[in-house]
Amino acid sequence: MGAREDMEEYLKIRKQVSGKELSDFLGISRQAVNKHLKMLTKKGKIRKQGTTKGAVYRVCDASDTVTSSSMFKKRYLLHGAEEHSVFKEVELNVALKRQVARNVFNIVQYAFTEMMNNAIEHSRSKFCDVEFFIDNYNCNFTIRDFGIGIFHSIFKKFGLTDESAAVGELIKGKTTTMRERHTGERVFFTSKSADLISFQSHKTKLVFNNKATDVFIAARRFLKGTEVTFTISRNAKRRLEKIFNIYAPEEFEHRFEKTRVFLKLFSKEFISRSEAKRMLSGLHKFKEIIIDFQGVQSVGQGFADEIFRIFKREHPQITIKTENLDQTLKPIIDHVVDNNNLQQVDN
Repeated sequence: MGAREDMEEYLKIRKQVSGKELSDFLGISRQAVNKHLKMLTKKGKIRKQGTTKGAVYRVCDASDTVTSSSMFKKRYLLHGAEEHSVFKEVELNVALKRQVARNVFNIVQYAFTEMMNNAIEHSRSKFCDVEFFIDNYNCNFTIRDFGIGIFHSIFKKFGLTDESAAVGELIKGKTTTMRERHTGERVFFTSKSADLISFQSHKTKLVFNNKATDVFIAARRFLKGTEVTFTISRNAKRRLEKIFNIYAPEEFEHRFEKTRVFLKLFSKEFISRSEAKRMLSGLHKFKEIIIDFQGVQSVGQGFADEIFRIFKREHPQITIKTENLDQTLKPIIDHVVDNNNLQQVDN
């Protein structure tokens, strides 16, 4: 009996188990366990509950059964491919409109076609693999190409120090390697539309968990090209128009003029003016910037001065707001800026 069969038997006996428990029982790595779990989930034999470290798995009963019409997998040649045609084929094969709420369908259509177009026009890959899977709770898709890699592309285009620096640039929005054809908005808005979405390339994985309002970077084994994995509840209340209204509100004539910068994706400690300049790169294109200090442990006066005095003086039309600013860091910023001009959006 192989590891996968042993896993199924153990699940039947224990009813509900974690990935760590299975790893300990089978004597294999967590990576190997996850590979088997992913396959069993796609086959509709088990169901995952929860996310990340709190996830558990159980054997599907009759009410959990996923039919073959809810799964789709195909490799596409990218030369001459059209994202709307690919989506139409996927949609018809999984009967998507009948299985998700209308607002969810709109989100999935937007996210899928944007990420498929990204593979077609940016990846320089000959083909990509598409997987689409609907279970009792979620709608999921994965688009995997074998090209240059999303972070490497930005790293080379903008002459950054490494691929990790490209992550910070990517999530600001308006960052694109093809300015003549794209606005750089696609990844930004797609990342806001999912319950959970990840962008993995080479040794970097960028994860947006919108249910937990969190974003983080994880190190992974080398993966050639780019893999985008998207998950949203079949009955999610999120609406695409509301996402656009947050970052492209009526006050800005519905243009993408508002962004959020997660400082922790750059570092946890910020001291120098050069670090501030790196972080501020490209932000002059916006009218409102929210700087999220979550996870930041220390801030130097030079860093704060460059943002809240010099950048603000050079761009008086731009509103700068802070979020999750620890009270221990606030005096450093207050020292370089008129407190009346510093807006905080913390709850």
